[in-house]
Amino acid sequence: MSDDLTERVAVSEVENLETDRRSTEGTPQLEDTQIACMDCGESFVWTAGEQVFFRDKNLLNPPKRCKDCKKAKNLRLDAIEKAKVTGERHRIEVKANCARCSNPTTVPFYPSQGRPVFCRTCFLELNGKPK
Repeated sequence: MSDDLTERVAVSEVENLETDRRSTEGTPQLEDTQIACMDCGESFVWTAGEQVFFRDKNLLNPPKRCKDCKKAKNLRLDAIEKAKVTGERHRIEVKANCARCSNPTTVPFYPSQGRPVFCRTCFLELNGKPK
């Protein structure tokens, strides 16, 4: 490589570093953040790198689900879409914790955010015994 070309590359790299430094001035340093998953309730880390990605893509809201729950949600959505296309009935069984006794249970629907889910025993106690 010629000396002139080497000097131009070095100057270009210094200019890029200056531009990067100026573009990050005045922005807060991002730190890893703990977030509780809205589906499983487990805590997961939203890394500084992921936060930079969100900022660069102008995504305003932080993630709501951990990676495993996000993957499960996408599989559910794919299954629903496949059922619509093929016309097959889509039978589901979703794991949840009872809002009253906290016992694990399964329900044949996707719970709505913020709505309580009850196990069979608690549901029957709350709504009366069947005749």
